[in-house]
Amino acid sequence: MQEPIWIDEPAALERLLETLAAQPAYALDTEFHRERSYFPHVALIQIGWKGGIALVDPLAVDAAPLAKVLQGSALAVLHAADQDLEVLQKLCGCVPTRLFDTQIAGAFLGRGFSSLTRLVQDVVGLQLTKGDRLTDWTRRPLSPAQLAYAASDVAHLLEIEATLRREAEASGVLLWVEEECERLRTRNFDPPDPENAWWKIKGSRGLAQRQKAVAQEVAAWREQTAARRDIPPRFVLSDLALAGIVQRAPRNPGELAQIRGLEGRGLKGNPETEVLAAVARGLALAVEDVRLPPRGEPPLEEVGPVVTLGLALVAGIAAERGIEPSVLATRGDVQGYLSGRTGTRLHSGWRKGLAAEALENLRAGRVALASDGEGGIRVIALADDGRLDARVVPS
Repeated sequence: MQEPIWIDEPAALERLLETLAAQPAYALDTEFHRERSYFPHVALIQIGWKGGIALVDPLAVDAAPLAKVLQGSALAVLHAADQDLEVLQKLCGCVPTRLFDTQIAGAFLGRGFSSLTRLVQDVVGLQLTKGDRLTDWTRRPLSPAQLAYAASDVAHLLEIEATLRREAEASGVLLWVEEECERLRTRNFDPPDPENAWWKIKGSRGLAQRQKAVAQEVAAWREQTAARRDIPPRFVLSDLALAGIVQRAPRNPGELAQIRGLEGRGLKGNPETEVLAAVARGLALAVEDVRLPPRGEPPLEEVGPVVTLGLALVAGIAAERGIEPSVLATRGDVQGYLSGRTGTRLHSGWRKGLAAEALENLRAGRVALASDGEGGIRVIALADDGRLDARVVPS
């Protein structure tokens, strides 16, 4: 592996940007912390290209100019890119214009959701040194072992991308891989809407109407306060205390102090007035102004059996094509589709042609499933002449 370049000053970063501007593709990874913050705090950015590796220190140099590279025409190659894209959106105000996620590609090629270590071993034939997952990447200086571990995260990504691209093209799934990478690249990376935060409260769907209104206002206050102070929401108000406030709707400091999770402890920063104001807003909120979560799935007893069959059908189709089953459809996808919801992932793109028609036939009773006696399933369908026809879907 090449010796990485350490970038900790603007002039060095500018030279790196000039180098990357001439590259058709680059590998990218980030190291960040968010255990004690609302937003992810990036501590290191690793970039690899044909001919070099750079480690950018965002604690020493403003890394926002990397947006020039992200917004260029070069292909960005990342592994398990979801959280990295969120970091880049916050740091640079954008994500790459083109993305290839090697973990997604591997899931289409019979490798499941492989770790980078596994992919490097399988594709490149090298064993990466395991790093310390608890490394504090904000400490300086980083040790030689830490620098080597960080550089290894991007050292082989371009080679892996080239190999997986060839395999995907040969298997006929390259367009599906690219579609899924684009779906990830274009998802919404903005923080959640504070007024929807109450949906995550345990048992929120069973709350009374007035409790839902109080939940909306208090949870929104907690979310906004956490974002403003850049701390996790639970540091503002515990989940237990939030649930207690929603249930009892305290109207004065005495009632608030009796809430389970707050007894004798008070609120950090003493924001009792703000909490009580949020409760009051909830109590006064018009019913039509309560943000209700999307309509949930029908009870499992209504669609449970056919969902079980649908998951078996999806698993068989995925096995036939060598795709990770959860990439094709999760339980929620299958349940949503079979219960008649519109706009699910199965209603568009590559999933529609691969799985939706089969699930539609299952829902309509035009097919049945049986064991093939060899660990797979047999899909039994009525032929045009009314007799049973069958084909085997291996597992």
